[in-house]
Amino acid sequence: MEIERKFLIPKLPDNLDSFPCRLLEQAYLCTEPVVRVRRSDDSFILTYKSKGLMSREEYNLPLTAESYEHLKAKADGNIISKKRYLIPLPDGLTIELDVFAAPFEGLWIAEVEFSSEEQANAFTPPEWFGEEVTWSSEYHNSTLSRKKF
Repeated sequence: MEIERKFLIPKLPDNLDSFPCRLLEQAYLCTEPVVRVRRSDDSFILTYKSKGLMSREEYNLPLTAESYEHLKAKADGNIISKKRYLIPLPDGLTIELDVFAAPFEGLWIAEVEFSSEEQANAFTPPEWFGEEVTWSSEYHNSTLSRKKF
């Protein structure tokens, strides 16, 4: 199970470059249910996600670079590219701060994953977080992949 809360970020932290970051690229083969291929630096993954907002099933399978490129070519809609910064929080939690590239440049979303819904519901976000968008699918990457420009 993936249990996460999502927040829009109005202003990036000043010290962002001091945190580890990965380059992500992902493409969607299907959005209901979500079937996605992702490149994270030099690793490649096929992901299935069930319906849901804060909690949903998620399964990940490894891919080769060749299979990733083959499947990416079959994807519908926008390819999502972003930098993901990993910012530690107390209690072993991590903020995954996504800084999107074109065509979503200027969109910044923070996600925090939890081990239980109780832990997620008890979470108090840092002051620099903006509007919570956990309960809206508008900011799911699968939704962004279908956005027209």
